[in-house]
Amino acid sequence: MSISLYNTMTNKKEEFKPINEGKVGMYVCGVTVYDYTHIGHGRSSVAFDVIRRYFEYCGYDVTFVKNFTDVDDKIINRANENKELWSELALRFIKEHDEDMDSLYIKRPTYTPMATKYIEKMINYCERLIEKGNAYAVDGDVYFRVNSFKEYGKLSGRNLDDMMAGARVDVNDKKENPLDFALWKGAKEGEPFWESPWGKGRPGWHIECSVMSEAILGSSIDIHGGGQDLIFPHHENEIAQSEAISCTTFANYWIHNGFVNINKEKMSKSLNNFFTIRDILKICHSEALRLLFLMTHYRQPLEYSEDKLKEATSALQRIYTFLDEVEHVQGSKKGKNMEKEICDMKEHFIKEFESAMSDDFNTPKAVAAIFEIVRIGNTVIASKPDNETAERLKDVTAFIFNIVSKVLGIMNHSAKDWYISNLKVPLEEVESLIAKRAEARKNKDFALADSIRAELTEKGVEIIDTIDGTRFRTIS
Repeated sequence: MSISLYNTMTNKKEEFKPINEGKVGMYVCGVTVYDYTHIGHGRSSVAFDVIRRYFEYCGYDVTFVKNFTDVDDKIINRANENKELWSELALRFIKEHDEDMDSLYIKRPTYTPMATKYIEKMINYCERLIEKGNAYAVDGDVYFRVNSFKEYGKLSGRNLDDMMAGARVDVNDKKENPLDFALWKGAKEGEPFWESPWGKGRPGWHIECSVMSEAILGSSIDIHGGGQDLIFPHHENEIAQSEAISCTTFANYWIHNGFVNINKEKMSKSLNNFFTIRDILKICHSEALRLLFLMTHYRQPLEYSEDKLKEATSALQRIYTFLDEVEHVQGSKKGKNMEKEICDMKEHFIKEFESAMSDDFNTPKAVAAIFEIVRIGNTVIASKPDNETAERLKDVTAFIFNIVSKVLGIMNHSAKDWYISNLKVPLEEVESLIAKRAEARKNKDFALADSIRAELTEKGVEIIDTIDGTRFRTIS
């Protein structure tokens, strides 16, 4: 099946053609581990998780690499503030990061390299660039010569001469060119360091990803991704240093996700308008946050608000209510046969879902396909189907939502488990009240039964009486 994706390098959609048949090598820039992850990280992680999942759904063998930057000025400064070792702080926040990603049903990457485990390779990388004339050492630092890479600016669309004209010129700067960027930084007093041919120091940020990508995936990869804020300078610099060494295309496709906006401003710590994933999950189910991300195309800015989060929760509630109805649908011998409608339902979903996802991973249209299935399925249920149709509806619904869970990473629970997870009171309390109501009805104390129903409603619980007994749902 053909997949088209938007390539930032060419600013257009292109058909995906892998370097190696049936395989995908994908590198996505990870986080700098000095704090808890925020919903911007969550949005990006969900986007690339779904991209990876869809490639796997289409039969590709995906090697997905996402790194950790575990030595950086921010890490060092935060550790000093906390009076703890920088390495311990980094490991602590790697663990916290993984817990946050797990909570959003994000599959663990194939590889999660840490920058500090590749220092020797980074030193060697610098030496190779110096030997080729693309880099130079001065006073313990190593810089990349942007003038040595003629295509510098090709990803971001920036012109080197224009950048030079706008650059700040510092006569005391050690760099040959104001635009040259650090590959290796000489150590300052009290900072972590590693021994190198240029003295004690540590790697620059940009070289970390080039080295880890090359070490795990090779010098040329299928897809490189990250947030839009990484296009320049990070990804631009990665291209320059990687292609200067390999003399081949670093990545065939560049994918970038849009920002998360709060009140129409980009979410950022500098504006103090950011929310951690843990903050948000205190007020909603994690599937609701994931669905909120999926309801906006990954390349578009996502406007976050509690109202939109409530909309996502209500949307999930509608789907789970449908699943609950399907699970408990009762057919009859004299019911309506709707075998054709059920077959059309399955074929319609596959066609619409795959069409959406194959067109630059259009998750909003894929989600719309789910709601069309809910509409059709509810029509079948309302028609009072025969036994065969009822069973066929259950099978087809299970088939469809297995795909939804596998690719989009939502609808991972049974309807009953979803309702239990959304209870605002203990399950035991709900079950006790339902049992008391059943006893009241048995004793024909309908006034008491009605008061218990009202009490449950106040607690956000709806009860449904059936010939098989009473079950409950949460009210969104």
